[in-house]
Amino acid sequence: MQAVADDLAQYGATIVALTPQLPEHNAEMAVKNTLNFHLLSDPGNAYAAELGLRFEVPSQIKEIYDGFGLNLPKFNGDNSWTLPIPARIVVDASGIVRMADIDTDYTSRPEPSKTVADVASLA
Repeated sequence: MQAVADDLAQYGATIVALTPQLPEHNAEMAVKNTLNFHLLSDPGNAYAAELGLRFEVPSQIKEIYDGFGLNLPKFNGDNSWTLPIPARIVVDASGIVRMADIDTDYTSRPEPSKTVADVASLA
């Protein structure tokens, strides 16, 4: 999304990402990836759960994460082993959701250019 931040800014749009990671890990990620948008922390994926966008990581995936040394409880600050379902939601200036791209397959995500096209269609 960072790659299209300037394109979105042309339409007066901003990017906000919601993540279950603790704020200190979000800050590290923002610096490491030179992000110029906000990463908001959603402890325990509570808001994602309200939206119906949270899932429990299956045991076979936990094993893969362990093999890579990825300590999800450390980064997220809880032992829930939940993650948000990837989603891109376009909200207009009035707070109305105008477009949403949601796929329960976390490996399938819309191209950032799709988000730009969605925002442009509102202009």
